[in-house]
Amino acid sequence: MPKTFALGGDLIVNRLGYGAMHLTGPGMWGPPTDPDKAKYLLRRAVRELGVNFIDTADSYGPGYNEEIIREALHPYPDNLVIATKGGMLRSGPEDWVRAEGRDPYIVALGRPEYLRQQVELSLYRLGRECIDLYQLHRIDPLVPLEDQLGVLGELQQQGKIRHIGLSGQPEVTIEQLEAARAIVDIVAVENLYNIADRSGEAVLKHAEKENIAFVPWFPLGHGDLVGPTGILTKAAEGLGCTGAQLGLAWLLRHSPNTLLIPGTTSIVHLEDNVKATNLHLSDQQWGEIEALCAKATPWRPTSPVPAQEGPRS
Repeated sequence: MPKTFALGGDLIVNRLGYGAMHLTGPGMWGPPTDPDKAKYLLRRAVRELGVNFIDTADSYGPGYNEEIIREALHPYPDNLVIATKGGMLRSGPEDWVRAEGRDPYIVALGRPEYLRQQVELSLYRLGRECIDLYQLHRIDPLVPLEDQLGVLGELQQQGKIRHIGLSGQPEVTIEQLEAARAIVDIVAVENLYNIADRSGEAVLKHAEKENIAFVPWFPLGHGDLVGPTGILTKAAEGLGCTGAQLGLAWLLRHSPNTLLIPGTTSIVHLEDNVKATNLHLSDQQWGEIEALCAKATPWRPTSPVPAQEGPRS
């Protein structure tokens, strides 16, 4: 099981990264309630635990998430890769703006002038001259894809974006991915995916074939997986690991193209997650765990985006 991935062919990242979404205020709105703790967690992850891939977005906070990353880690280590996103609207705490009558479809704004502004704001907040990976947070169905990705391609040519990716809810399809690749080079796709919800398997396998990074959001599912009575929690009993480690290790094992971004505000859980890279089970044990998780009811996005990991004991 490889522990690194060459993102875009030139950025070597450890496949166990960190999703910073929850380092914001309640409802993912405003600054963190404990900024010092948030900065300590980021420094612990990057400087001591080997995390060198961080996922954020301009809509987390909005803006404050990118700012806390800069406050904690700037000047950045040479090997740190920060992925951010733009093109999705927020209107308040726990409110991800949704199209009327089309729930759960979150409203995207892909107008070129807006995306250009958001890239500039992300550069400013992160304190960078170039964004390592900039992802279109949602494809806007009301704006030609050529316009949305075209402006990102222009910014890439100007040296403000290094690599471009796609993020989805609803999830990015193979057809959308290939349409995007006809416009610009796409090096990563971020979709809902975990051991209990493998509806994105076809996109994952396509990403493998094309050497595109596949970034599962919500990688630990919901509380039914890693909560106190969760399927993975119970499966971990007697294996010398935690349910969260099982869920993450399965993703690392399942495909060499997965880059994981488990999110947490807990130092203990952060340290726990990183240890998943060293978990090894037999094929039979993994088969039994997969069979158990196949019985779970996958969470689907019919409500505001939940935590990237369920509650743990």
